[in-house]
Amino acid sequence: MAPDALPVAQPGATCAMQADHARYLGTVLRRQPGDEVRLFNAVAGEWRASIVHIRKDRGEFRLERPLRAPSPVPGLKLAFALLKRDATDLVLRMGTELGVSEFLPVMTERTNTHRINPQRLCAIATEAAEQCERLDVPHVAQPQSLAALLGGWPQTSRLFTAMERMDMREGGADRTGLHPLRDAQPGDGLLVGPEGGLSEAECQLLLNRPFVVPVSLGPLILRADTAVAAGLALMGDGLRSGIVLSQ
Repeated sequence: MAPDALPVAQPGATCAMQADHARYLGTVLRRQPGDEVRLFNAVAGEWRASIVHIRKDRGEFRLERPLRAPSPVPGLKLAFALLKRDATDLVLRMGTELGVSEFLPVMTERTNTHRINPQRLCAIATEAAEQCERLDVPHVAQPQSLAALLGGWPQTSRLFTAMERMDMREGGADRTGLHPLRDAQPGDGLLVGPEGGLSEAECQLLLNRPFVVPVSLGPLILRADTAVAAGLALMGDGLRSGIVLSQ
């Protein structure tokens, strides 16, 4: 539920269904008045509720009792070069399950698409949050260039960047491993390049920034979406107090 959809979170309070929720509950799941559901968001936490009435694209819930209190979410940013549609969808789903708080789509020299449907990506992130029982839904930003990402990155937070063949790149080998992904702190981010990898010019641009920490994800060259999963899983070790990262 959107935060403003639960203005008063207390037993007995009622709230209107969103149109898509009403259609899904009534048409797909065949739920009826009196059936129980769980409502949640990052502000109200999770509540047991019941359906008061439901019809087509409208309905109403009644809150019964709290199940989980809201908890702080560690800020974990994922900057990723836009991929083909299915791969981008997978990045959104996996990232949501692994605790990403903000998705930052990036356009690089080898990016093969430059357009996204923000509403569709937000819907994917919402579905993933529901599936993994996460209370909040990550934010999906508008695409930006790599230079714009670096220009706006907070100097106090690190940007771990997946770079293949680090031992062969000047200025990279001596920085790899100084700050492993398991040392990640709230506010840090992970950058994963496009299919085909980052260009040499982009790698040098990144290595010239003091907050960029190049990292290797192993001796094999991974697909971009696989690299996202591997990097986020490693970063989760440094954020064990997060909602799902300890898993």
